[in-house]
Amino acid sequence: MLPLEKLEQLARRYVEIDDLMCQPDVLGDHERLTKLTREKTDLAPLVASFERFREADKKLREDREALADPELRELAQMEIPELEAEIDRLEKEIQLLLLPADPNDKKNTIVEIRSGEGGEEAALFAADLARMYARYAETAGWKVEIMSTSDASAGGYKEWIALVSGKDVYSQMRFEGGVHRVQRVPATETQGRIHTSTATVAVLPEADDVDVTLDEKDLEYSIAASGGPGGQGVNTTNSAVQILHKPSGIIVKCQDERSQLKNKAKALKVLKSRLLDIEREKQEAALSAERRSMVSTGERSQKIRTYNYPQNRVTDHRIKLTLNKLDRIIEGDLGELVTALRTHRQAALLDAEMGGSGAARAEGAEDDE
Repeated sequence: MLPLEKLEQLARRYVEIDDLMCQPDVLGDHERLTKLTREKTDLAPLVASFERFREADKKLREDREALADPELRELAQMEIPELEAEIDRLEKEIQLLLLPADPNDKKNTIVEIRSGEGGEEAALFAADLARMYARYAETAGWKVEIMSTSDASAGGYKEWIALVSGKDVYSQMRFEGGVHRVQRVPATETQGRIHTSTATVAVLPEADDVDVTLDEKDLEYSIAASGGPGGQGVNTTNSAVQILHKPSGIIVKCQDERSQLKNKAKALKVLKSRLLDIEREKQEAALSAERRSMVSTGERSQKIRTYNYPQNRVTDHRIKLTLNKLDRIIEGDLGELVTALRTHRQAALLDAEMGGSGAARAEGAEDDE
């Protein structure tokens, strides 16, 4: 059953916001206007679905009353099943929209990719993943700012860290965290054997200043010459910044900018996001076991997704979804995967909210080799 009284209150609040946004004192208060606009935007989908529900429910009641009228009975009998199905669909939609929003969903996101098992091939796969996410971000209208990179000697990345900024980035990228596995024949393989390699992905919501406060006495800075391909100007300046957060032991290094100040700012941004993620994991572990650690050792057995090149197949093991379009996914066509993962999580949250059996919760599964 829907909480009709609560929904009526939210519908009235939506109308109230509309009225407030027309008042001169609100129009002249940028901060308040921005807050009201955001609240209205958040409420809009729920209010629209509730309005459709009310219309369908009213029509259903009218049709049921019409069953007593010989002239209207046949038409009512035809409409009632359709209306009942529509109301059932809208009830589920509204229940999902009523679920508490994750405050991180609208945040920008730091994506960290590191090569795992597989040597040179793992580094090349890490580069493929970095390009995949960059292209997905481009199609979504997001901005990608490289925070730090560490190139592998034979090509690819040992490490790639970027800040992805835009609308609802974290809500769409949050499920990419984990161990990704690739199965393919490397370019250097002369006998056509398929090799298996891994790369790890961490997805961290960008920390606001109010989220994480750093004490300068806990930070140890090191300055060095930036490293990179030979001959580049970046090698001639002492601009690389490394920060050690002594309480946690976390070390962050940034060297992509020629400016020491810019590298320091980027390194601090990454450090704050890592510390925020640690705190968030502690809180979530205390409340539930829904979220496992995104990245552990990078072993193949801990994979969340497999990219099988010979079969042009991508399998997400958490939701047992297989798509035979690896060629498109690796070029950034992640829409279907992202939607499926978000839908799965919403179903699990709804199941938990309604006291269900938990059948919709994520399950680990191995794919066929």
